[in-house]
Amino acid sequence: MYQVSERVKKQFEYTMSIPCVKEAMKFIQEDERNTIEEQKELVLIEAPTGEEEKRAAVMMEKFKALGLENVHIDRGGNVVGLRRGSGKGPKVLIEGHLDTVFPFGTVHGVEERDGFLYAPGIGDDTRALAMLLGLLRALNQNEIKTFGDIVFVATTREEGMGGLGGMKDFLNDNDDIDISLTIDNNDMSALIFEATSGETYEVNFYGIGGHAFGSFGEMAQPIHAAARAVAKIADFTVPSDPKTSFCVSNFHGGTAAGVHAIASQATIKFNFRSNSPEELAKLRTKIFDAIEEACREETEKWGKDEITWDKNLISQVPGGTQDSHTPLVESAWLGLKSLDIEPVFHKGGCTNANVAVSKGIPSICLGRAFAPDENRKNIMNHSVHEKFPITDSYKAVQQAFMVLMMAAGIDGETNSVVEGK
Repeated sequence: MYQVSERVKKQFEYTMSIPCVKEAMKFIQEDERNTIEEQKELVLIEAPTGEEEKRAAVMMEKFKALGLENVHIDRGGNVVGLRRGSGKGPKVLIEGHLDTVFPFGTVHGVEERDGFLYAPGIGDDTRALAMLLGLLRALNQNEIKTFGDIVFVATTREEGMGGLGGMKDFLNDNDDIDISLTIDNNDMSALIFEATSGETYEVNFYGIGGHAFGSFGEMAQPIHAAARAVAKIADFTVPSDPKTSFCVSNFHGGTAAGVHAIASQATIKFNFRSNSPEELAKLRTKIFDAIEEACREETEKWGKDEITWDKNLISQVPGGTQDSHTPLVESAWLGLKSLDIEPVFHKGGCTNANVAVSKGIPSICLGRAFAPDENRKNIMNHSVHEKFPITDSYKAVQQAFMVLMMAAGIDGETNSVVEGK
């Protein structure tokens, strides 16, 4: 049974009793429709990974209108704004990402029916951007001055081939961030504090190539070498705890016109992940040993041509672990319980929080949707049929607000729950 430390419990209870906090919680519920409308507005501004400029420009103006200081777009394309606290506490980052997985021309409108919003990208992570704005309204409306400074950031290049690029750039350029909060999870009941590390590679196999019949037996075949490698990888076994995975997701060789040719090159692409950096390193070594062995076997079979290979790292997602009893996790657990939501400890995750965790920054990934049943959990994420559950969605904003107040502290009332910050 999960037990929260007495220190964190007392601070949470006291924080929630502060009048301005109580009023802010009430305001967030009353402000729900405004948050929904901004979510609908933002999803219509399409933002494929690496092409977030238009959405970023709108977020920049909204940050300015809500009183953030030094609002700007940094070298990574991130929209950054500061809400100054007392200057005596930690610097807390709270962020959601601008990009979606969909190309331009995918979103044709937003449909609202049966308690859901329907549009590609309506949840991931457009909802987080609307939540950032809702949090700012709650802080401003109730004139809350935090102990620590809060940096609001709308990040770029989180998805897919973006490889968490915006967050990497931001944290590389801002080494004064003490605490990091990410909003990027479908179900707010999930506590995501472990960070799944992963790598994606392209491997090319090379040979001479020739006629499929006339040159047969005179040369080793790159496609066969690639197939040998994939077969070896397919037979790997990996631990279920810490969860570890591998997937050869792309296999290509030759051309349509060269159906009767021995291709001179073959290419595979694969991804492997683990909740343990140590297991990831073991798997990496095992995969590349298998590729080397496959090339050697194909070469030795024919004894005339040598299959060579090279690799290109496509993306690398950092990871790491944190204790389940860090003050942020305990604060998030208490927040969920106070909303009558049963917390679920989620094994691993791949979000911008990974970057912070890998740097040793206390971090947690928070949810954006209230999803108490299967219909509201199954939101078709990354699908053109993506939907977002509206009913009681304000609870996710309240949860983020509670964790933010625990992280930043309130001037004259509380310090940060993260000791030493």
